[in-house]
Amino acid sequence: MPSYAHTIGGQRWHFGSLAELMAKATPERSGDHLAGVAAGDAEERAAAQMALADLPLAAFLHDAVVPYETDEVTRLIIDGHDARAFAPVAHMTVGGFRNWLLSDAANTDALAALASGLIPEMVAATSKICRNQDLILIASKVKVTTKFRNTLGLAGRLSTRLQPNHPTDDPAGIAASIVDGLIFGNGDAVIGINPASDSLPAATSLLHMLDDVIARYNIPTQSCVLTHVTNAIELIRRDVPVDIIFQSVAGTQAANSSFGIDLALLAEGRAAALSQGRGTMGDNVMYLETGQGSALSAGAHHGVDQQTIEARAYAVARVCKPLLVNTVVGFIGPEYLYDGRQITRAGLEDHFCGKLLGLPMGCDICYTNHSEADQNDMDTLLTLLGVAGTTFIMGIPGSDDIMLNYQTTSFHDALYARKVLGLRPAPEFEAWLQNNGIFDTQGRMSNQIPALFQTAIQGVA
Repeated sequence: MPSYAHTIGGQRWHFGSLAELMAKATPERSGDHLAGVAAGDAEERAAAQMALADLPLAAFLHDAVVPYETDEVTRLIIDGHDARAFAPVAHMTVGGFRNWLLSDAANTDALAALASGLIPEMVAATSKICRNQDLILIASKVKVTTKFRNTLGLAGRLSTRLQPNHPTDDPAGIAASIVDGLIFGNGDAVIGINPASDSLPAATSLLHMLDDVIARYNIPTQSCVLTHVTNAIELIRRDVPVDIIFQSVAGTQAANSSFGIDLALLAEGRAAALSQGRGTMGDNVMYLETGQGSALSAGAHHGVDQQTIEARAYAVARVCKPLLVNTVVGFIGPEYLYDGRQITRAGLEDHFCGKLLGLPMGCDICYTNHSEADQNDMDTLLTLLGVAGTTFIMGIPGSDDIMLNYQTTSFHDALYARKVLGLRPAPEFEAWLQNNGIFDTQGRMSNQIPALFQTAIQGVA
């Protein structure tokens, strides 16, 4: 096993493995301290970052942080590597790659061509030596477009997941949230419900309701009930109208096993969704969620830092050709991301890594109420991710998820971000908003409830 080292001011720092080097180069976060892998102080972190900057990118193809023999995610990463796409940067070090990414030569087309040649550990390593502005600038140059009933990820666009959660899955309460969100221009990424019950009858009822709303008002969007992939497969077998299959994924085989999934099951779910042919514009049929700390919380991190493991989850996502990928950045709690500063950094890292790997990356900009964070921190991260070109964010009434009990972004937050950054919804959804008098051609909301929704709540409920 190679040894990694760097000298600062006459002191020689040794790092016994690539996993140790990566962990100690990571900007500080509580989860790495919890795992016992963090740098002991800022000097050790700086030494690790310098050693990492000098490491050839190609080294990650030969020194796996999680063993190849025992982990199917590692095998997916190594066996699926596109050597031809990697060739233009194969001679670079991590530091040299960062410098190239910041240059004008790394334009949108070059980054699109490169995506399949990069593996998660390469982009995770690069993120560790980037400042926040580097993460924003580089990610802003990457454009990833996906389609189901509309087009997501285009330049100058910001989409939202309309999240009408309800603690008892009450149809009237969900319908009210859907109407509220649509009036504020939310829902072009997906109308996605976290069900209070994971039962098949409950999911069936919600999916039929969502299908009715979308069909009745001819909304160019897609629905999703965030139930386990095995449930979705069974629902499809029963001819329930499933648009998009949801699943949480992680960066190691053991962590995915804790979610009750493996790569074969994800492929089965994708095939089931494709068999329905419900997409009118494209065949991206999966919505995947991730989050730093999930592998550590399952005891399945293999001594690897949480940000590197998170990036590995994007290899799992990439093979699924998803419509949407979402890092739920502050949801697990302060044990993993302690405060607003750490949440902000993690959100920018995750977005950067996902985009470079070719994913339609969004972010649930969120925190739990026992974190050292507040809504001002979320405003900052929302603005930074909007500049960085995030594909989508969450939209939920009042930023407060009364079912999952955490704080996220509101319907109003999407209006703010679009207004201040000059962004617009997905084009097909934008046209629907304008044609129905919900928005005007300048993106301004109507002063009155549009006629389309005058009886919507009663009709749906």
